[in-house]
Amino acid sequence: MHMDPEIVSKNIEAFIRQMVDEYRRDGVILGMSGGVDSSLVASLLVRALGPDKVHTLLLPERDSSPDSKTDAMVEIERLGVGYQEIDLTPILSAIGIYKQLPLQYLGARRIKETVVRQQHQQQIEKLGEMPFLAGLLGTRDIEKGQRIIDAGNAYARVKHRMRMVVLYYYAELENLLVIGTTNKSEAMTGFVVKWGDNVADIEPILPLYKTQVFQLATFLGVSQEIIDKAPSPDLMPGIVDELALGIDYATLDKILWGINQGWIDSRIIEAYNVDIPQVEHVRELVARSEHTRIMPPYPEITLSN
Repeated sequence: MHMDPEIVSKNIEAFIRQMVDEYRRDGVILGMSGGVDSSLVASLLVRALGPDKVHTLLLPERDSSPDSKTDAMVEIERLGVGYQEIDLTPILSAIGIYKQLPLQYLGARRIKETVVRQQHQQQIEKLGEMPFLAGLLGTRDIEKGQRIIDAGNAYARVKHRMRMVVLYYYAELENLLVIGTTNKSEAMTGFVVKWGDNVADIEPILPLYKTQVFQLATFLGVSQEIIDKAPSPDLMPGIVDELALGIDYATLDKILWGINQGWIDSRIIEAYNVDIPQVEHVRELVARSEHTRIMPPYPEITLSN
């Protein structure tokens, strides 16, 4: 998965400029999460358009890590872009989501993180597989833990969907292009929220695996602290990407690469020194998440004259 970061960067920047012109927009907007994906995309946007045409939103809510805003502000200040902060807690509270998992009663954040991770491990033991994998499709056939998976999905996913509603509101208000931050590793495994963070006008880094995102972020000067920290969807205390996925990104990307090349399992195992359960797990992630990568199905209807 070797790439020339300078060439890749220039290609993405040219793509961004082309799309802004084709969509007849006055600039772009994206949500800054304090993670490596949004930080990289923000860097590419500024290189492509200049800081004056790049608008960013901070969209925290009750469960957001304080570090997310701190890290996002480092990149906002480094790039010289404007930002607006909108707390989603009142909206989400009005919907009633915090009643599903009343974490606020646990006190300090570190206690919440410990309890959530303990519950996550208990779910693995009940289900016999990762809860994220179990929740990629409906839970009708799950005998143990169905309620907690359903509640967890509803609790977490609505946050991404609400963020996208706010992004599109401001985008349309100011004639801006909504920029996505999904990478290839997330898209292939379904590690996105359907009609949430997988919705955008354009996806500049969708061709890049997560490990390539780290490479390009380093090349473009994204804060090393952001690059080094564990990637997290920041939807629930204690849950980071690799914990939810059940595999580290370095191993995941190798297996995904092999799958994309059409390799059989034995070739992937031999080439990358991974084991059979890991390959089977990744193939299952890809298979169950197919619905997140396609438009809604519709019936074939033949209309007569």
